[in-house]
Amino acid sequence: MWRHIVSNFLTLLVVILIGLGTLAAWVKHQYEGPGPLAEAVCVRVAPGAALSTVSEDLAAQGVVSSSYIFRVGADYAGRANALKYGSYLIPEGASMSQVVGVLTDGGPSTCGSELNYRVGVNATRIILRELDPVTGRYVEKAKFDPLSEEVPAEVSSELSKSDLRVRVTLAEGVTSWQVVEALKAAPFLTGNVEEVPDEGTLSPQSYEVTRGSDRAALLAEMEARQSAILAAAWAARADGLPYESPEEALIMASIVEKETGIAEERARVAAVFVNRLRRGMKLQTDPTVIYGVTRGQGVLGRGLRQSELRRETPWNTYVIDGLPQTPIANPGRAAIAAALNPAQTDDLYFVADGTGGHVFATTLAEHNRNVARWREIEAQRQGN
Repeated sequence: MWRHIVSNFLTLLVVILIGLGTLAAWVKHQYEGPGPLAEAVCVRVAPGAALSTVSEDLAAQGVVSSSYIFRVGADYAGRANALKYGSYLIPEGASMSQVVGVLTDGGPSTCGSELNYRVGVNATRIILRELDPVTGRYVEKAKFDPLSEEVPAEVSSELSKSDLRVRVTLAEGVTSWQVVEALKAAPFLTGNVEEVPDEGTLSPQSYEVTRGSDRAALLAEMEARQSAILAAAWAARADGLPYESPEEALIMASIVEKETGIAEERARVAAVFVNRLRRGMKLQTDPTVIYGVTRGQGVLGRGLRQSELRRETPWNTYVIDGLPQTPIANPGRAAIAAALNPAQTDDLYFVADGTGGHVFATTLAEHNRNVARWREIEAQRQGN
């Protein structure tokens, strides 16, 4: 009898062990196998969120098939207390194991909203975008001018979220005054700016910032990046350039930046001005005259007057010899490179060609013909 009881017990034990093994294998498959998500979604983890809350949210969104298995797997992997707050993109079919990795590895948010504070030459804009997880593309939610418009409610709401990604982008050719005025109006920055940085010393590029970042510290970073770019370009400059210092090269780069927005033209525009300096010719470039009128504080918004072309200022290159006394804007990396490695040409003149670019000439006679063609184009446009 006892032998029969023991035999039945052992049989039951084997069945239980097999069942446990099968259950464990099923749980492992559920945790590591493809998940139920039919299309990518954004998952937001709030600061200080508990694993239990996050797992229930994941189950409700259809990201995981079982909140319990998700918690058990995360705990077994030693990541139950390693959640990082933010908004994360979860791809379709992601396994629970993959989801745990995404939510605990940290790093910048890969989903949700992004606020881009664009400081442009003609306008400053705040652009709020949100990632569409299905297409992987950003959808614009709001766009406004912070210098003249109230902050929309939806932007204020996003600014209250700790995982909002924020960047400040400087367009090539903005002036230091424009940058400072724009940063003063940025609702996500703090601190005062005591003085406007020297013209040309801020690097036009994109800067990742956090809410509450100090304005002066951000300006210092912009100056540091521009200094590094200029130093590297100066070290790799062409031989025989008519500059006595990196600062003079920066002045030339700012002129090149304001004269053309076409990347392929920068080196050739730089060559025209370098050739003029070498021959002792006046640079005669309108953007320098405009800077003498505005001092970089805003956009002129009209054509130059003859009186302004004749008026002597430290920047009017129709009147003064050589380079103006300071840069006339903040040039980008490409304009700096062009100023220090100009094209090898004999060009001395250029004028607009009607397509957004310029036509170049080596002689005054050729240039006058090009100017006549440009005036014909202007007349035709005014007549239409």
